[in-house]
Amino acid sequence: MMVEPDTLRLWAISDLHLASEVNRNALAEMPDHGADWLILAGDIAEREEVFADAVNFLGSRFGKLIWVPGNHDLWTDQRPGGVPRRGDLRYRHLVELARSAGVVTPEDPYPRWPVDLDGRPVFIAPLFLLYDYSFRPNDVSLDGLKDWVREKHAVPVDELLLDPDPYPDRPAWCVARCAETEARLSALPEGARTVLINHWPLREDLIHIPRVPRFVPWCGTRMTHDWHRRFRAINVVTGHLHTRRTDVVDGTRFHEVSLGYPRQWNQSKGIGDYLRDVTPGSAM
Repeated sequence: MMVEPDTLRLWAISDLHLASEVNRNALAEMPDHGADWLILAGDIAEREEVFADAVNFLGSRFGKLIWVPGNHDLWTDQRPGGVPRRGDLRYRHLVELARSAGVVTPEDPYPRWPVDLDGRPVFIAPLFLLYDYSFRPNDVSLDGLKDWVREKHAVPVDELLLDPDPYPDRPAWCVARCAETEARLSALPEGARTVLINHWPLREDLIHIPRVPRFVPWCGTRMTHDWHRRFRAINVVTGHLHTRRTDVVDGTRFHEVSLGYPRQWNQSKGIGDYLRDVTPGSAM
């Protein structure tokens, strides 16, 4: 079936959290979107088999899927009899599961959107950047971070389940990912526009999580603060925070596109109602 490029839509959602039976059942009701593209901005499922089922199913509902990992996706499987893939090995295995379903991953060439914007090409760029605790207050040391967090709430589960292997720690993994990604984005054609996709926010000032305010250090890195300007982003798509919203900074739209846990969304609407239209050049 031929599709006119001008009618093609780019949709986005994150944090499907398919460990929940409610969310899994709701996903099965996703309408067919034909040739439209779908961004999956992380936290699909902790279990590899659930992740694989999800991307295979969604591949039957959309023309192209673009995926980035979230922290839950990267957790080491602790189940008896499970395969305890850790760190980068876990990530690479998810990449292969995604690729086998035809999904674009952060390890693949950035696909070009079929419609140019103002005569310039637009590339959809899935990123995997992690976090380095730099979003902590300046007067809180890295060594004192966990004690600071415990004054208000529990330390995130990442500290137990998101293994950085073979890197010495998560900040080192984050630095490596940012350096590699920065080089790839810098190699795009001169003047090209982008849609940047990452699970974790790219800017600290767009994080609004009053219920768990000291979770912020686990939400990104200051290294990406100006990437929307440097790489001429039309849209930046992220998840992680479970605070659906759109902000505009320097003319770039920053979309937080989480679905979340069952209590955080209206199940009578269906998951399809929570897809965010992030089509390059479209009106808000």
